[in-house]
Amino acid sequence: MLRKFATRLFSKEIQAQVKSHVDLAVRVLDDHRDRLYSSDRYPRDRHAYDREEVLQDALEAWRINPLARRIVELVTQYVVGGGLSIESKHVRTNAFLQEWWNHRLNNMPMRIYEWCDELTRSGELFITMATDPSGMSYLRAIPAIDIQEIETSENDLDQELFIYEKINLADSIPETSLGPGGQLRGRRWTAYNPDADNPTEPVILHYAVNKPVGGLHGESDLAPILRWLSRYAAWLEDRARLNRYRQSFIYTVTSRFTNEAERLQRQAQLNMDPPNPGSILVIDESETWNVLSPQLASFEAAEDGLALKKMVAVGSGNPLHFLAEPESATRTTAEASGGPTYRHYQQRQTYFLWLVQDLARAAIRRRKYFDRLININEPIQVTAADISSRDNTELAKAAKEIIAAFAQLRQAGLIDDAEFLRIAYRFAGEAVDIQDLLARGKKGGATHGSPLLPEEQGNGDADSPNPSN
Repeated sequence: MLRKFATRLFSKEIQAQVKSHVDLAVRVLDDHRDRLYSSDRYPRDRHAYDREEVLQDALEAWRINPLARRIVELVTQYVVGGGLSIESKHVRTNAFLQEWWNHRLNNMPMRIYEWCDELTRSGELFITMATDPSGMSYLRAIPAIDIQEIETSENDLDQELFIYEKINLADSIPETSLGPGGQLRGRRWTAYNPDADNPTEPVILHYAVNKPVGGLHGESDLAPILRWLSRYAAWLEDRARLNRYRQSFIYTVTSRFTNEAERLQRQAQLNMDPPNPGSILVIDESETWNVLSPQLASFEAAEDGLALKKMVAVGSGNPLHFLAEPESATRTTAEASGGPTYRHYQQRQTYFLWLVQDLARAAIRRRKYFDRLININEPIQVTAADISSRDNTELAKAAKEIIAAFAQLRQAGLIDDAEFLRIAYRFAGEAVDIQDLLARGKKGGATHGSPLLPEEQGNGDADSPNPSN
């Protein structure tokens, strides 16, 4: 009776406890459940442990491998080049931009080099923004490896809500929280939202490159070539060790000794005063001297090293002559192989300029709360040096020739002004708003009834008369 009474009284509690323990056991053993409740639950992203390993390996390769360091430097040297400039046509907005850009605690002219390196090395940037009571915003970058989780909107991965750092034992308890799977999370940062921003609170902005569709995290540019960098370094080290031991040798002395003590005495005598290279050694017929050297041969070593380096070059998007490997001595081949590389650098430069522009616009929006004269709708121009100066020369020649050809069509009335401008700027390599240019041209007033041919514009010298004067 007592047993039946206890069963009826505590059966629900016992079942709940059993179910809880079973769930805990399944949570440990079931990989599918782990993926659902861990920070790498998005199938297009790497698992958290894999992403951390790649980031650590990329940083280590950048530190100790000259090829990895050079690949990262090449991206920064072409993308940032001699530096970036930022401006706005609105006077007061431009004044704040220059103050923000050159502020001692921001130091953006120097910081952009570090950020471009980090973007290449880690594949993403996490920039925190804090604003003081005067409206000045300060930027700091958090290493990507210190980020644990990105929380997004339920139906849109691009709408990031919160970003969590990894748990730090030095953090206070209020800065830690439990994630969906019960894991501890560190400090929570609010993702920047221009429509619901509070300038008094710090926010974080996330930028990523090499990100697959449906993923949250970017990929390091070094990720595909880490194993090949390691193999090339191991191959090169083996070659250096092999060449070192290949040059080593020892002397063997053959003689007849009456006992072991006599042999050891002769060996000690020779070790105390070994013969120098080029010296003359006189011996009697009782001794025979020979030289032993390792017969180490490695066939097709150069081809193996070149094959490994080609994998590194292909993975990084650089031709071999960018990586100190003049595979071809012809200038034409070298210039042709640089074309795809310049395209890659141009795409990265476009993204990096947009990144800086987005940060500047966020800083201006926050400044607007403290200075009503700031114009947040005024366009911000961020410019950088061209990727290749040779491209400018070729584009200038192409634009000159196409303008000369199409000017005659325009004078004959076969094309309109919009088509003429489209063709001219297309061959000049510039993407512009044709209708905006036409409107600005009408506003500025026309100086000629028809476009001028190159022959009508003088020979291009500084002393030539300008028809527009």
